[in-house]
Amino acid sequence: MTGYGELFRLDGRRALVVGAGSGIGRESALALAAHGADVICADRDGATAAETAGRANAAHYLLDVLDPAAVTRAATELEPIDILVFTAATNVRKRLLDYTEEEFDRVVGLNLAAAFRLLRAFGGGMAERGRGSIIGFASIRAFTVEPGQGVYAATKSGLVQLLRTAAAELGPSGVRVNAIAPGVVETPLTAPIKADPSWYDAYAAKSALGRWAQPSELAGAVVYLASDAASFVTGSCLMVDGGWTAVDGRFDPPT
Repeated sequence: MTGYGELFRLDGRRALVVGAGSGIGRESALALAAHGADVICADRDGATAAETAGRANAAHYLLDVLDPAAVTRAATELEPIDILVFTAATNVRKRLLDYTEEEFDRVVGLNLAAAFRLLRAFGGGMAERGRGSIIGFASIRAFTVEPGQGVYAATKSGLVQLLRTAAAELGPSGVRVNAIAPGVVETPLTAPIKADPSWYDAYAAKSALGRWAQPSELAGAVVYLASDAASFVTGSCLMVDGGWTAVDGRFDPPT
């Protein structure tokens, strides 16, 4: 009989959260720790990683995912890892014709290439042990775009497909791989938008719930996908967007 009372518990599992220094990554680390996981808070900002670790009674680790050697070294030093969560991302809001090669490389490098490195570094160990959960953060921009979001959207769409492929390849070894696609969330990445009241309000009005999300509202999805509650969930992209992608436009017609 399934012990439903323990379905979301993560006791005895070791979780690595990349991007744990702030925003969604920080809340993910705190939530995983609250459900019993042994959490390692990784970030390229060691001070913020340590701050999160202190709040979660967890370990912290300095990691720059843009450095391939550093990612390989992390896998060697931190294994075994049962749960891998990565949230780190960047965006340059420009129309495509105004993008520079350097800006393109910067966005693709962090949002997609770094995710590939993490999958390759930690997926093998999970497959050898016959268990594991990998959770990457995509975005609603993987599915719906606007001017100025082209490269970011391309990386997030690419990430979804990368994770789906990993789910297909690692599934026979007992490893689950999923994506989470947030809508607009109040994080350091979206601070410039929040600073513009008209832009902030327009985004709030787009979702069915009529507001932005807080980073803590993504944590439940992370715990779910990491836990046995999602034991038959792999290759999915869980929308946590307040209904943004379900709502067709901003006009509410008379009925």
